[in-house]
Amino acid sequence: MPRRKRIEGSRAPNGASSIYLGQDGKWHGRVTMGVLDNGKPDRRHVERKTEAEVIAAVRELERQRDAGIAPKPGSRAWTVELWLTHWVENVAAPSVRETTLAGYRVAVYKHLIPGLGAHRLRRLEPEHLEKLYAKMADAGAKPGTAHQVHRTAKTAFGVAVDRGHLTKNPAKLAKPPRVDEDEIIPLTAAEAKRVLAAARGRRNGARFVIALALGLRRGEALGLKWSRLDLDAGLLRTPRQLQRYKWKHGCGDPHRCGERLHKVAPCPPTCTRHASCPPRCPSDCVRHASSCPKRRGGGLREVDVKSKAGRRTVGIPRPLLGLLRKHKAAQDVEREFAGTEWHDGGWVFTQPTGRPIDPRADHDEWKTLLAEANVRDARLHDARHTAATMLLVLKVPLPAIMEVMGWGDASVAKRYMHVPTEVVAEIADQVENFLWSDAPPAPSPTPVVQPDAASLIDQLQRLLDAAKTSADGHDDEEPPGLRAVV
Repeated sequence: MPRRKRIEGSRAPNGASSIYLGQDGKWHGRVTMGVLDNGKPDRRHVERKTEAEVIAAVRELERQRDAGIAPKPGSRAWTVELWLTHWVENVAAPSVRETTLAGYRVAVYKHLIPGLGAHRLRRLEPEHLEKLYAKMADAGAKPGTAHQVHRTAKTAFGVAVDRGHLTKNPAKLAKPPRVDEDEIIPLTAAEAKRVLAAARGRRNGARFVIALALGLRRGEALGLKWSRLDLDAGLLRTPRQLQRYKWKHGCGDPHRCGERLHKVAPCPPTCTRHASCPPRCPSDCVRHASSCPKRRGGGLREVDVKSKAGRRTVGIPRPLLGLLRKHKAAQDVEREFAGTEWHDGGWVFTQPTGRPIDPRADHDEWKTLLAEANVRDARLHDARHTAATMLLVLKVPLPAIMEVMGWGDASVAKRYMHVPTEVVAEIADQVENFLWSDAPPAPSPTPVVQPDAASLIDQLQRLLDAAKTSADGHDDEEPPGLRAVV
């Protein structure tokens, strides 16, 4: 739409936009967007070849200003590389866990900056991200890797939107490749009982009983201390957890420092990509920091659990209480035998010298336990799925399940609670009895459902729409009857 020209001799009101033909032969527009931090007007300039183009650019700036979505002054200089570097090192680094930060840095420095770094931040489009994901797939990257890059981009550009450097988040509109989730099958009751029986004869067997009975995360279980167990009251608290952090080189030449450990031979056909057969090293490899004489920043650390919901108190079943008492007595004997070599950190589950257990050793112990119990191969985290499913089968109310499992959002329950085939078959039998019984019940204006079926169906329907306020009501006190059910 053509602009209206001012009456000759009149002046535009203060703050009004201006459009004029410059001596350089180009059309210029100036728009007052607000006030700068120093109190001066924030006057933006646009330049186009034709009057129509500059009018459109001025109207767009006015629209952004009036809608409150205009980028802040100075944001025009941001490139994707500059912003991502600033975000990961100055915004994310002080506020997230080191393990999370390590994943962010891989996504930023290995994928996002090489693929998108030259773009102006404000001109980044969803299609740019989608092309990056396609190139990653062509290069052999797995869909899960692209999803990690996508989540990192969405977080980083979301902060840019919050700060006014972007008007929209391109990663929210981009579509990452599809990831086929592996089906998780919790242990059956028979399998869980075989694992419990095999665990009784192992040195730290109570650790895996806790995993199946209480559903503690690996870090929570390995980070347990005797001071957080009340064996008389039968209660367990989980305010802290044990995490392994990667070592960093403290030397001046990481590549030469780890050169003797560089893997150059290809993997055998039977490679499982486990710690015993790592991938080949790149030509500029700077890994192997754990062998650096001046290594720093790594090892096992005790840290807070990652959320408020994770800090919880859980009841301990009586059989597990007895097993923990026996475990403590055996540990006291080990302490006396080790003498001065014992490192007394108060850990519940330890090495023979009192040091905490490494997560890798814990993983191997779980696999050995499954083999001894003649149980199919399963992840250690599947024990947590098993515990959650057990609570569902026992018809424990969802808020109480969330308290035991340490969930802050009811939607998480859908990923962890699985309806066993036995329960599905039982529901089918109940439907059969209700609809096809030879002696149907007398007609009623209100349909009557068998109590067991109604309870289970209600549990399933409320997984996603359970009132969050109901769950938050149990933050400071143990849900009624929780001890008795767990």
